[in-house]
Amino acid sequence: MNILEILQNLAGQTGFANLTWGNYLMIAVALFFLYLAIARGYEPLLLVPISFGMLLVNMYPPIMEEGGLLHYFFLLDEWAILPSLIFMGVGAMTDFGPLIANPKSFLLGAAAQLGIFAAYFFAIMLGFNGKAAAAISIIGGADGPTSIFLAAKLGQTDLMGPIAVAAYTYMSLVPIIQPPIMKLLTTEEERKIKMEQLRPVSKLEKILFPIVVTVVVVLILPDTAPLLGMLMLGNLIKESGVVPNLVDAAAKTIMYAVTILLGLSVGATAILTDGAQALNFLYILLLGMVAFSAATACGVLVGKIMCKLTGGKVNPMIGAAGVSAVPMAARVVHKIGMEEDKSNYLLMHAMGPNVAGVIGSAVAAGLLLSIFG
Repeated sequence: MNILEILQNLAGQTGFANLTWGNYLMIAVALFFLYLAIARGYEPLLLVPISFGMLLVNMYPPIMEEGGLLHYFFLLDEWAILPSLIFMGVGAMTDFGPLIANPKSFLLGAAAQLGIFAAYFFAIMLGFNGKAAAAISIIGGADGPTSIFLAAKLGQTDLMGPIAVAAYTYMSLVPIIQPPIMKLLTTEEERKIKMEQLRPVSKLEKILFPIVVTVVVVLILPDTAPLLGMLMLGNLIKESGVVPNLVDAAAKTIMYAVTILLGLSVGATAILTDGAQALNFLYILLLGMVAFSAATACGVLVGKIMCKLTGGKVNPMIGAAGVSAVPMAARVVHKIGMEEDKSNYLLMHAMGPNVAGVIGSAVAAGLLLSIFG
């Protein structure tokens, strides 16, 4: 073998020789997401591992094939292990007190789930079958783990990658997407409404809440057990106060490790091999935007109704926090409130609908799984 043949052989083995237009496109998207995460600070905890997974798989596709490292990470998604562990971590990190103090927040969390069903009908109109439409529509809950869980349970593994990427992308872009919708649907006077301080919640209430919710919801919708059960377990070990080491493990060690694995494996599914797959990817991104925007709008509109019924005691913007992106959506509501009036502290009031949205997305997934599973 002469030197020319050796050089040609080496050139044929480089990544450049095997990249397609789809690879180049997704590499550009991955670099853009890295820019958003690192330079602009848009949810780097999610976007950094997701975008790096996209970058790796599009430069070296075999890493996602059987025998490749990220293939085995992805199996943990398909088996619903990583999404369930994420829910446990969320439960261990979240204070359910604002929801317990204001049970009406459940209405706002439920209202935000209407975006899921709006997206379902649009997906059917675009030609997706019932199971695929159901898996896509859950993006409206702005809940990445639930999207992965439902897609796996409904056997939509071919669509899991685009669905997961869309769900996590919209979760990360909450600070960009939600404010225009909130401002469009509310008046300046409504955005300035100050809400009364929430009542104190006892330790007993916080301990009983995850137990009661688990018993009631799982008995009604057994398919919610993996996600809802782990969410409530995480919160129970937090509020019980008797297992601090488990709380630390669930909320930090396990949560951060699982986030890396989940982010890498989700990003590694974003690879386009043909035009049809690219079209489906675009459809799913579009439907995800419809679902998320509709969910935000429905939450705000129900918030406006509650504002009227209570004589102006409810700031309708907290309805936007009814999506499952916790605590990102609540922070956005608080930020917009502070922009209108620096003394308007809405964070804890928004956390009620935000927590209700987490529960609501798990319930919506269980309902869709009961129908289509």
